Amino acid sequence: MTQQLKANAPNRLGGLRRFAIAITVFNILGHTIFGFEQAWIQPLVSILTAYICEIWFELVDCYVHARKPRFAGTWQNKVDFLLSAHITGVACAMLLYSNSRLMPIVFASATAICSKALLRVAVKTGQRHFLNPSNFGISLTLLLFPWVGIAPPYHFSENIHGWGSWILPAIIVVSGSFLNMKFTRRICVVLGWVGGFLVQGLLRNLLFGVPLSATLLPVTGVAFVLFTFYMVTDPATSPSTSRGQLLFGTLVSVTYGVLVIAHVVFGFFFALTLVSLSRGITLYVQNHLKATTRQGVAAQAATALAREMA
Repeated sequence: MTQQLKANAPNRLGGLRRFAIAITVFNILGHTIFGFEQAWIQPLVSILTAYICEIWFELVDCYVHARKPRFAGTWQNKVDFLLSAHITGVACAMLLYSNSRLMPIVFASATAICSKALLRVAVKTGQRHFLNPSNFGISLTLLLFPWVGIAPPYHFSENIHGWGSWILPAIIVVSGSFLNMKFTRRICVVLGWVGGFLVQGLLRNLLFGVPLSATLLPVTGVAFVLFTFYMVTDPATSPSTSRGQLLFGTLVSVTYGVLVIAHVVFGFFFALTLVSLSRGITLYVQNHLKATTRQGVAAQAATALAREMA
């Protein structure tokens, strides 16, 4: 039984390594071939900010708990330690557009890493952050800096024509499916999100008369594919059970539909943030209730023992 559970457990480090390589290659090709419109310095500054914040919080935690840094030792340890920060920094720079301004990108990257260190909830194995870091950094930046927007969806394949317009999304779908089935074990999140998205699009068409082609149009974009396979499926901030994953993905799609009906822009990012925040609050309340119950049982046992000894 133990061997079976281990076999079904996600390979977090393997997934991080492959995701870091994939998103790096995609950005290099994006800035050289695909048509990304941000300046080269923006991803570099974003990555550097994420590295600095990640190392800083690790050193502070090491000082508080009197332990060695996780990046101590070999170069492989250092690289593996910075994989998560690297992905966060690249994602923030890739998905935001701030024209020539660098500070909004720096803010998004720093906020993302800060959320990992400060916004945590107790789980069986210790404590874990419950907000998708890059998604939260992007969402907060969009809220606080109204002149900043998301990267225009067309620029992910602006310079690709003909069969290339089909090949690029196909590569992302195939690689993302492999990553989420083999390493992160979050393919059920994808199914819940995509299935729920199609349903909310159909309901908006039936209830409000919105053309079905308009409600389902985002599905045809590279941005939707990237969000589906590389954002909403973050293994550290999504449920581990198949049932929980389906519910999580479905709730994100339902929240997106509600935000669109309310004329709220940037629905992808805000929906994921709201659902992740709700999940974190739920976990916190559950832990608090369990702790209160344990304290009550212990108090009753102590009272009973005192009566017997009286």
